[in-house]
Amino acid sequence: MARTLAKPTVQLLHPSMTAQLNASLSPTGRAGAASATAGDEAASTGGAATFGPLAAPVPPVIHEALARQVEDSVALLRESVERFGRVVYASSLGAEAIVLTDLICTQVPQIDIVTIDTGRLPEETLELLERLERRYHRRMQVYYPDAQAVERYVRQHGINGFYNGLEERLSCCQIRKLEPFRRAIAGYGAWITGVRRAQSAERAAGQAITHDPQHGLTKVSPLLEWSEAGVWTYILAKKLPYSPLHDRGYPSIGCAPCTRAIEPGQDQRAGRWWWEQADSRECGLHPRRRPAAAG
Repeated sequence: MARTLAKPTVQLLHPSMTAQLNASLSPTGRAGAASATAGDEAASTGGAATFGPLAAPVPPVIHEALARQVEDSVALLRESVERFGRVVYASSLGAEAIVLTDLICTQVPQIDIVTIDTGRLPEETLELLERLERRYHRRMQVYYPDAQAVERYVRQHGINGFYNGLEERLSCCQIRKLEPFRRAIAGYGAWITGVRRAQSAERAAGQAITHDPQHGLTKVSPLLEWSEAGVWTYILAKKLPYSPLHDRGYPSIGCAPCTRAIEPGQDQRAGRWWWEQADSRECGLHPRRRPAAAG
């Protein structure tokens, strides 16, 4: 019996990813996309920059500049341990998390890794967690929201009450993500985050090491200067596992009902809480600075 050939992978991609793949077939294609710097991406927060696996050159090679960034990130992780003692990485299981997990597990294993299962994560995220644990032979402690708090929220607002308004959505994030996060980082001197300048105008103003007054400890961002191309070059060159949702137009992945694929030309975080205004699309771990009052 003749075998039925599988359809090409490109047919399964989200339209935005397909458009990027078609563009990559030109002579200047993916290699050109990889030349974008973190500053270039930050300046194009309107979302025009290539994202996801297609941001990496073909073949993906860790060039000298990226190798220096890797060294700088590892040095910052080691410095964090030396300065702050107990350090924890709260993994989002997104693309940046894959890079940081590899750097921590292979270079600075004394840093603990935790993650939050909100109860509404995509199945692909949970499967990725298992793959990472198998690859590095290391358990990543999972924290869960308080069941009674979730029950009270659902009784009051409904199972998808977060769609009803900003207050309801922030309350859901508080219960499902922030409260478990506070338990996860309790007793540590510093926590590691995967934020990058290029992700948003707000994050572009961040610092690699800063005091986090909201949680009462130091926040360290080893990938702050990395570009999208750098993140994906590292992942693909190292053949690291990542969520298949990134191949379907999801540059940023959170809870399933609050995340969707983005369209060409959109900001990379446009798929998070898309029904809200852009200036409110944070869960609270990295709160936006309020503008100073006129005086």
